[in-house]
Amino acid sequence: MSIHKEGYTTIFIAFLFVAVVLLTFNHIFPGQTWFHAGLYAIGLWFFIMIVRFFRSPKRELNGGENIISCPADGKIVVIEKTHEPEYFKDDRIQVSIFMSARNVHINWFPVSGMIKYYYYHPGLHMIAFNPKASLENERATTVIRTPGGKEILVRQIAGAVARRIVTYPKVGSPEEQGDELGFIKFGSRVDLLLPLDTKLGISVNELVTGKQTIIGQLS
Repeated sequence: MSIHKEGYTTIFIAFLFVAVVLLTFNHIFPGQTWFHAGLYAIGLWFFIMIVRFFRSPKRELNGGENIISCPADGKIVVIEKTHEPEYFKDDRIQVSIFMSARNVHINWFPVSGMIKYYYYHPGLHMIAFNPKASLENERATTVIRTPGGKEILVRQIAGAVARRIVTYPKVGSPEEQGDELGFIKFGSRVDLLLPLDTKLGISVNELVTGKQTIIGQLS
């Protein structure tokens, strides 16, 4: 287990914050008491949680041609047919994965292919469970065209806490299934917009693991 590069600055700031708070408190209220011990424990817990959030696990890809690999850790909260107004402008199958603060927040490419479209949308920061979050929250849209000509849209959506979405690929770049697509800091969500003839292999409320759970298969 290693620390993701997106966490370096945040972890350093968290360390300074905890150190300054504890040293200041110790200077104003010198001496060792149960309250000091409790405050130190809280500070240590906070710092460990920040470090844990940015963990970067080493995983083998469970994928293959026409297989849609899970792009994120979390829980399936939506599976439905919906109209996609930004890129396709037609009906698609939407699969939404909610990532809590306890999940790994790296996003991976669900398929291999060429990046055909990318757009970052500033927006609101509603709770990621909210159905309106897909079109009103801060979000980034990436469309991948597979070697077989199918197009899949991946939408990274910031939640109530997240304020920064990172997306690595550029339009026109070829990408491999299981490579890192980006990162969303703290609570967030990832939507997949898939062709209507996709054969799904997951269900609502299922816990899924990035790069390992199979979302479905392209026809």
